[in-house]
Amino acid sequence: MLKKKNIKAGKINFLLATVLSILIIKNIHAEALPKSETTAELSVLDKVSSKNTNIKIKVGEEISFQNLNIKVLKCYNSEFDDDPEVTAYIQVKDTTMNNNDIVFVFNDWTFASSPSIRPFDHPVYDVWLKKCYS
Repeated sequence: MLKKKNIKAGKINFLLATVLSILIIKNIHAEALPKSETTAELSVLDKVSSKNTNIKIKVGEEISFQNLNIKVLKCYNSEFDDDPEVTAYIQVKDTTMNNNDIVFVFNDWTFASSPSIRPFDHPVYDVWLKKCYS
């Protein structure tokens, strides 16, 4: 009878230690994630008229610019001061396209310092990330 009580106590202690470990690891991981800024500034070039327009978008909101619907889902500034990097996750839809197979013209991360890494390829417009701020 004494052994059954020790086994139950051991199982309960193991379960509590496991749950506590999971909570601690989850908390450490949550603190390590960077916090997204609230506003992104983009530069949009109309290749036909050669007109460059700066637009400000709140993260999570979608705006219409000419024939494009632009939505910024995340926007981050790096924590390093010597070589700062600004990154954003952007979704762009072209409202003139009737092809139902293509949802987004662009749906990816973009970098302010190197827009050519993930280029926005559109026949009429170019979109660049300039900066993120709160």
